[in-house]
Amino acid sequence: MEMICEQFGITRQAHYQMLRREIQRRKEAALILEMVRQVRRKHPKMGGRKLLYKIGPMMAAEGLQIGRDRLFDLLREQDLLVKPKRSRRRTTLPGPWRTANLLPGLVISRPNQVWVCDITYLELERDGFAYLFLLMDLYSRYILGWHVSPSLAADGALASLQMALPCLPSEGERLIHHSDHGVQYTCHNYLNTLLDHDIRPSMGAVGNCYDNIFAERVIGTLKNEYLLGDRFVDLPQVQPAAREAIHLYNTDRPHLALQMAVPERVYFGSQHNVPSIVIPLEVS
Repeated sequence: MEMICEQFGITRQAHYQMLRREIQRRKEAALILEMVRQVRRKHPKMGGRKLLYKIGPMMAAEGLQIGRDRLFDLLREQDLLVKPKRSRRRTTLPGPWRTANLLPGLVISRPNQVWVCDITYLELERDGFAYLFLLMDLYSRYILGWHVSPSLAADGALASLQMALPCLPSEGERLIHHSDHGVQYTCHNYLNTLLDHDIRPSMGAVGNCYDNIFAERVIGTLKNEYLLGDRFVDLPQVQPAAREAIHLYNTDRPHLALQMAVPERVYFGSQHNVPSIVIPLEVS
């Protein structure tokens, strides 16, 4: 060993110190990976930046530190980086009615200023598909209403709206409800329910997904991070999976746009200093 050390121009003491440091680094990496796995048990595909935020208190308790780049390298070495899935399946068809788009130029700075909604399909091994209807407060990203349905009928959209309506404030400025131009949101029952509660309907342009991009993002999160994009056996299996995913999203998942707060804390006012959302003006 002494001859080998001399050949590389280092002392035996330096060699053993380097070995001890490497062993320590491996032990620390193993601890950090176990912390990541603990978080991933609830949030199966949470991304690296949110993981770093979630494991921060655990690392501090163990006297550990790791930077973002090193954590990403560690996740990459263990094949733990999230590989996003994309889908182009269409879940809505244009309806016969349309309202104006009230969002361009709007500054969204509080909960219950704008609600957004959308629909996504969930694959089943039997009977084809189930459909998840979601309604979300835009400022806080808090999911207020949801419904799992065996069909794309408007009843599913109305059920998610009815779940959200108890959260409607009794006073203040009129709420804007923004959707795409799908038949589920343009039918008489849905629009009449909005008007009965003094809610202003707003709709994006047909075929323009950017008009409803915030709702699209939350659907992507639920499908990619919480495995709702996987195939389910049947409809009864979907219901508890959707409930658990939405609960974790609302109450335990830090959100980059919310300064790493969770949607529930922002919606109910215990987390402040969240940036406003500025919707750009439409470009003709």
